[in-house]
Amino acid sequence: MLREQAAAQLAGFATNMPPDELKKTADRLAVYLNPDGEFSDDDRARKRGIWLGQQGPDLMSSLTGLIDPKLRAYLEPMFAKLAAPGMCTPEDDSPAVDGEPNEDEAQRDTRSMGQRRHDAVQAMCRGLLASGELGQHRGLPVTVIVSTTLRELTEQAGPAATAGGSLLPIRNLIRLAAHANHHLAVFDDIDNRPLCLGRAKRIASPDQRIVLHARDTGCSFPGCTVPGYPAEAHHIREWADGGPTDIDNLTFACPAHHKLAGRGADQWHTTAGPRSHTRWHPPIHVDPRQRPRVNHFHHPSEVLVAGDDGATGNDSTGPP
Repeated sequence: MLREQAAAQLAGFATNMPPDELKKTADRLAVYLNPDGEFSDDDRARKRGIWLGQQGPDLMSSLTGLIDPKLRAYLEPMFAKLAAPGMCTPEDDSPAVDGEPNEDEAQRDTRSMGQRRHDAVQAMCRGLLASGELGQHRGLPVTVIVSTTLRELTEQAGPAATAGGSLLPIRNLIRLAAHANHHLAVFDDIDNRPLCLGRAKRIASPDQRIVLHARDTGCSFPGCTVPGYPAEAHHIREWADGGPTDIDNLTFACPAHHKLAGRGADQWHTTAGPRSHTRWHPPIHVDPRQRPRVNHFHHPSEVLVAGDDGATGNDSTGPP
């Protein structure tokens, strides 16, 4: 009954309504009459997803996906507020996120709608991270962790490395740091050895994990590209063998490679190398000579001098 009534009403609209407007009205009415269309909630749940692409040479990343009606309903009021002209402008030292922008600010805003929405999402992420409501991840508050050097900060040159495996321009890091809780990791000038942070317990402390983020950046297993956020703290000399939970005896290992390390003959074992590198020694069935290997992936600046630690670099013959 409703369908026939709608069809008759649209036929009447067709006599005095432009074709493009009529199509929009008809499409909207079809959704209203049958909001599920040909799809069920299970269909929508299966299709949902957001994909973050790799960084390009300009350090930009693609973001694609399909969002369900509920997420769209969340985003709409946020965009209406934070993506309005004059809001969340990145050029301002204190971009407006509360209240309403004045008319002059709105008139001076030359960003496109897409750029305003990008900056709104950035402001939402910053606010959520600063709120402290995300709890902890692997013993640390959920926050952005970035590693750089004093020279890079002073010269404002070169990218810094995030614990998620991405690169961040130094100028962006300086602006980002204005909203951050700061942590300072200090290393020896000669052999890159971190200042000792000892602990009598087996689990690494938050301070030690911060140093591991700054020093290792990601999983130390040869050839592994997993960044620091999902990595676990591994005892270079096993805790069961009396290895202390000191920063000199800790290294990052992703969950998959952490399981490969142990005391058995069929497992990999680790030793400390120069410049705070971790040597991974393969079992005999992987390499009869058991040559130690070091991962230089997370420290590209060291590739030209790889070999100083007496170990091979990234080796694809090891386990994935």
